[in-house]
Amino acid sequence: MRNGLFYQCLSCRLRFPSLEKLTSCPACGSQLILKTTRPLETDNFETLPQKIEPSCVAILENVRSAWNVGSILRTGEAAGFSHFYICGITPTPEHKGVAKTALGAEKEVFWSYEPDALALGRRLKEEGFVLWGLETEGSTLWHPDIEIPEAPLVLVIGNELCGVDPELLKECDLVLRLPMRGGKCSLNVSVAFGAIALWLSAKKIK
Repeated sequence: MRNGLFYQCLSCRLRFPSLEKLTSCPACGSQLILKTTRPLETDNFETLPQKIEPSCVAILENVRSAWNVGSILRTGEAAGFSHFYICGITPTPEHKGVAKTALGAEKEVFWSYEPDALALGRRLKEEGFVLWGLETEGSTLWHPDIEIPEAPLVLVIGNELCGVDPELLKECDLVLRLPMRGGKCSLNVSVAFGAIALWLSAKKIK
């Protein structure tokens, strides 16, 4: 188990953490004192993950940022998603930028690449999946008491600038929008995915 080391500079009083042993302040170069330490939990991929049942999968439709993709994979893995469909221009887990934010999750998740998210969505519906889209102009305002279908579920998330393909939205059984109280009309796509993914995971706990 690794320890987090919490230092403070004797001169500029900067207080900050590090995983490495340090002697000089990164801000002013003065002497540091170690104030406290904290044991850090480590990932455990040796035990079988607890997947959501019935299964939840995600369609990443033209998500442009590799960092966003990595964050989505990390959160989805932790939430128990079974599969990630990487579609269109979305960077795959092999992209080095994905690894930067996935922090190892990119090696553990099941994923496949599909050039056409619309065709994929229609195919999954034929296989019995329920499609939920996440979009700023969604017809249904998200609420924690929304009923989750007793069927395999697809969560569709789209491009950071243009959103989900309108034709794919038409295929969705439900289009959710997150409540916004400020002037911004949307969240970062990985943050929005995380809000719904962890809610689904919590609701599906047996």
